[in-house]
Amino acid sequence: MRQMTSRARPVPTAILPSNDMRVFNFSAGPAMLPEEVLQQARDEMLDWRASGMSVMEMSHRGKEFTSIAATAEADLRELLAIAPNYKVLFLQGGATSQFAMVPMNLLRGRKVADYVHTGEWAKKAIAEARRFCSVNIAASAENCNFTYAPRQETWKLSADAAYVHYTGNETIGGVEFHWIPDTGAVPLVCDLSSSLLSGPLEVSKFGLIYAGAQKNIGPAGLTIVIVREDLIGHAPASTPSMFDYKIHADNGSMYNTPPTYAVYIAGLVFQWLKRGGGLAQMERINAAKAQLLYDLLDQSRFYHSPVDKRDRSRMNIPFTLKDANLDEEFLRQADQHGLVQLKGHRSVGGMRASVYNAMPVEGVRTLVQFMREFERRHG
Repeated sequence: MRQMTSRARPVPTAILPSNDMRVFNFSAGPAMLPEEVLQQARDEMLDWRASGMSVMEMSHRGKEFTSIAATAEADLRELLAIAPNYKVLFLQGGATSQFAMVPMNLLRGRKVADYVHTGEWAKKAIAEARRFCSVNIAASAENCNFTYAPRQETWKLSADAAYVHYTGNETIGGVEFHWIPDTGAVPLVCDLSSSLLSGPLEVSKFGLIYAGAQKNIGPAGLTIVIVREDLIGHAPASTPSMFDYKIHADNGSMYNTPPTYAVYIAGLVFQWLKRGGGLAQMERINAAKAQLLYDLLDQSRFYHSPVDKRDRSRMNIPFTLKDANLDEEFLRQADQHGLVQLKGHRSVGGMRASVYNAMPVEGVRTLVQFMREFERRHG
């Protein structure tokens, strides 16, 4: 375990954690946040900028919170170079709610949508879309147990699709698209829940992007939607107000009470990214972290990475042990070394190390060192 560093500003002891020892948390989400962000939130917990209030107590329509939300949106736009003709929405319901909101808003009278099937989250998005339209599976990686991203030349797109949807990074399977599909005039929609802000992104190539915040952005409860203006305002009249992008856009994401504290934390993360050199620098760091672990997996006969090398995720790295009977012992010893939340998703088993933006290089190095020693003793 590692000691959380202290800040110079005194903090009332009543809000200090009872145990200030922090672990390296490899959870796929909710995931670890930057310590610097947590420390700032701690310092501002009882009194945000001499307002006499915690952010959790503020009216979402008061000048204090509206300034927080406006700054967060401005910083996100700057980080991603989002053009003015895109709306940025701070919503609730997780990325899962977007599985329904996307077809509700983007079908625009059409009957078919194209989906690329790359794993568990794509599967859920497809199942939800089928409630609203006919889904054409344009491509699928099921033939190889979802261990790769289908090359675009294999896709079979519909002539009349309302949009094309894919999952940019499969959190469970560890498959990532390292390229952006070209769908011409047909709007491209992407679930970027586990990779948004891990590096630069050409937003202009998408009609809509959505992401749950609890990976790279902030705590659970906030969902970010970035949508081109011309795609909103076409939802059927029967669409519930809370599921209509235009209503949220017209009300500045304040049609109802937004997840205020989650927006505040996300804003602190955006500022942390800017101070750290922006998304280009973050991408370099993330690539280096992932390479450390993949190098070990490629050199070892004790551990195995199931994903095609071209499509390996920088964010979520699944791996198995040569002897699955050692899984529980691996997890037990890892936990003793302050390396937690390494158990793979129940649908695939094995291990999974999620190395989002907030995971320091030190954390991955410590994991690699532990894995080498575990292999030495049990291999």
